Amino acid sequence: MREMVAGLPVPEFDDTPFVQPPALQDATVAIVTSAGLLRLGEEPWQEGDSGFRVFGRDERNLIVAHRSTNFDRSGIAADLNVAYPIDRLEEMQAEGVIGAIASRHLSFTGPIMELSTLRLDTGPAAAKLLGEEGVDVVLLTPV
Repeated sequence: MREMVAGLPVPEFDDTPFVQPPALQDATVAIVTSAGLLRLGEEPWQEGDSGFRVFGRDERNLIVAHRSTNFDRSGIAADLNVAYPIDRLEEMQAEGVIGAIASRHLSFTGPIMELSTLRLDTGPAAAKLLGEEGVDVVLLTPV
């Protein structure tokens, strides 16, 4: 695996803009996972898919569609919060730890090999969607 990824291009950024978010207790939080989640009956992810799926805050009937034989789905199957901790965010909001939970959350599929599409198209589209939702902080759950 290391040999395979060692030769992949690594993007270089001229600058790395940063926006200071509000304090967590005032922030709106969204989840972005690479678990390859989808709804039951939904069209499966295609190999190398660099797109993302959008889920509403109340959706819980999600499944992991990652197909690798080397990937153990049992933890996520037992508790979706392992990869998509929406119930933990609900608890954090109730306790006043975070200000609000975004109405929409995103899932990518883990094995994205086309980084330029992610960097130039899909990533900015995801950021725009979350920005329009008023998201201040993203909880990343790499799977």
